[in-house]
Amino acid sequence: MSGENESGSPGAERNEAPAGGEHLNIKVTDNNNEVFFKIKRSTKLEKLMSAFCERQGKNVDSVRFLFEGQRVQKTDTPDSVCASPSLPLVAPSP
Repeated sequence: MSGENESGSPGAERNEAPAGGEHLNIKVTDNNNEVFFKIKRSTKLEKLMSAFCERQGKNVDSVRFLFEGQRVQKTDTPDSVCASPSLPLVAPSP
């Protein structure tokens, strides 16, 4: 989170929320940069993607977000991507 890194590969990881919680803590990394987000399980990932790219000074269309090697779409939610809150969500840029 210390600055922009144009050549890196961002990644994201879901951390388990407290029992019964509606929110998830998601860590998005881009090489040495880390950005943490707290979002609802039903929130479209487009909101997270846009916020991450804005903080990093990147165009959202130039960054790919992946989960277990599969591209995550803007219309996906954390629940639609993975039922288990402890599995990583990865978001490398091209």
